[in-house]
Formats: sequence, structure tokens, C-alpha cells
Amino acid sequence: MKNPHPAIGTGTATPRVVLVTGAGTGIGRATAHAFAAEGAHVVAVGRRTAPLAQTAARDASRITPLALDITAPDGPGTAVRTALELHGRIDVLVNNAAIVTTESLRTYTRASMESLLATNLYAPVLLTQAALPALEDSRGVVVNVTTSVAQRAWPGDSLYAAGKAALEVLTRSWAVELAPRGIRVAAVAPGAVETPIGEHAGRTPEQLAAIRAWQLDHTPLGRLGRPEEVAWAITRLASPQASFVTGVILPVDGGAVVA
Repeated sequence: MKNPHPAIGTGTATPRVVLVTGAGTGIGRATAHAFAAEGAHVVAVGRRTAPLAQTAARDASRITPLALDITAPDGPGTAVRTALELHGRIDVLVNNAAIVTTESLRTYTRASMESLLATNLYAPVLLTQAALPALEDSRGVVVNVTTSVAQRAWPGDSLYAAGKAALEVLTRSWAVELAPRGIRVAAVAPGAVETPIGEHAGRTPEQLAAIRAWQLDHTPLGRLGRPEEVAWAITRLASPQASFVTGVILPVDGGAVVA
């Protein structure tokens, strides 16, 4: 019988292997660091080589950077094969990579919608699909990173929120579908967190300031979150001690969802 409690990744136990997407900056980088600090081997996936190198620099013995586009036809398969070639197993998959845009209902085009959903929705589906055999072997965990605005109105880039809401439905559905195979699935829903995702979308300083002001007005704790706080939640949901937790969407948002 397969062990239902994967190794924690410390001491004499077999180190866990964690695949993290969007690991070049922000929440992905903090998550890679958090798992490495626990003793796991981390395959840090992202599009850009330089930020990934900075992620890996903290612990090159534990973090392997892998520059690729997960929206490419061979992206998910390459990421999974690389992790297996390096470490022989995958215990945790963190679907974190996401993009936002400066568009809205008035300006969306089919091409811009496909680009957004390719990263935020299709890639997590295809990557999880590619990793299923390895996750079944390890009785592993999938942690999806969604957003607290998936549970409320998000005027402006509504398709971003819609894609993340779809990922939350997939989280619950996969949790039920994959439970008989020993795989747990959960999600973390960050609120306003200090990451460069807005800058990557090309938003101006004035636009970013307006968004931050709105977010702070709707965050009861009155501050922005830190990537490390979201990474903590991801590692806790993925931990062996959470072996009876599946299908949950955990807000890490300073109370924004309940306000």
C-alpha cells in the first residue's frame, strides 16, 4: 500500500519535490524559498531566465530554475519531464503563474482573452493533467493560486477574476475526482499582495496607485500582504499534516472577502 503521508523533506526522510510555476518573482519566488527552507527540492518554472536565477540564488542546492513558457504546446510536458528527470518524483504542484491586463469589457479581443486564459486557466489544467501519474505515485498535492476577487466583483479586468473563479471550481471538482487516487487539491486566494504583477501588465504608476488605494479601502487589516504570507499558506496546505484537507479555498487577504 502506498504511504498516504509523503515525506516532509527534512531529516532522514526522502525530500519532497515541488514544482512551482511563476517562480521568478512575487508569490512564486516566496513559495520556492519556503519549500526549499523545509528541505524540499524545488523546480522553479517561469518565462524569464534572470528572475529565476535570482530565485535560485538563495539555495542553488535546493532550487532548480527552469525557463519555459507553460502556455506553449510542449510547456506542461517539459516541466513535468524535467522534474522527473532531475528528482524522480513530484510531490507538490503549485499552479501560481498568472497575468493581468490593462483591458476591460470594452476592449477585450479574442486574441487578448485567449492570451489571458492560456496562462491563468488552460496552463493549470494541462500542467495538472501532465503531472497526474507522478502525483498519483507520490499521493501528492495540487495547490492552485487564485484570488480573493474571484469571490466578489472586480470592475475592470473582469476576465482575470472570471478565470480565477473557474480555477476555484476546478479545485473543488478535482478534489473530489482525484481523492480516490490519493491526490489532494486545494487553493489559496490572495488579496492585495505586494507583487510586481501590475507592473508586468504595463500599468502606469497612477493606475497602480489607484488600484492599491481601492484594495486598501476594501481590506479590513488595512495593509498589503507580503508574498511570504501567501507562501506560508501554500506550504501549510501542502504539508503532510494537512492530509485530511482537500477542496478548500483559503483566503489570504486581510479580511477582504468577508468585509
